[in-house]
Amino acid sequence: MSYGRQVNQYEKAAILGASPLQLVVMLYDGAIKFVKQGQTAMEEGRLFEQNEALQRAQRIVVELLSSLDMHRGGEVAKNLFGLYTFCYNELIAANVEDQPKKLDAVVKVLTDLRESWTQLEQQQRGAIDTGGSSDLSAAA
Repeated sequence: MSYGRQVNQYEKAAILGASPLQLVVMLYDGAIKFVKQGQTAMEEGRLFEQNEALQRAQRIVVELLSSLDMHRGGEVAKNLFGLYTFCYNELIAANVEDQPKKLDAVVKVLTDLRESWTQLEQQQRGAIDTGGSSDLSAAA
């Protein structure tokens, strides 16, 4: 079995075994990775790679947007909607205008959100480990 195939199977297993909160963190990880790749490519004048990476980041942000439950999520969902929309618009603007500095704000927002979701996931895991319960329905 080739190395690439083994990595692909490992990634599939990680995704299938992940909790919903872990999946959100994985989406943030992917988006941040692609934004940074796009930013580096932009700074180096590699337009094709820039566009490809930033479009991948855009698709992840759209996935995050589509996962919001605006009815049950209340203020949290509305705030996330605003942040995701900001990131999406900045990704497009930076890509079209070749402005890598615009991507700094996107990375900051996504990194901060990732940290919040990681903390939420750890709290949930702690509640499960101690037999408590955690109501996360408003998160997304």
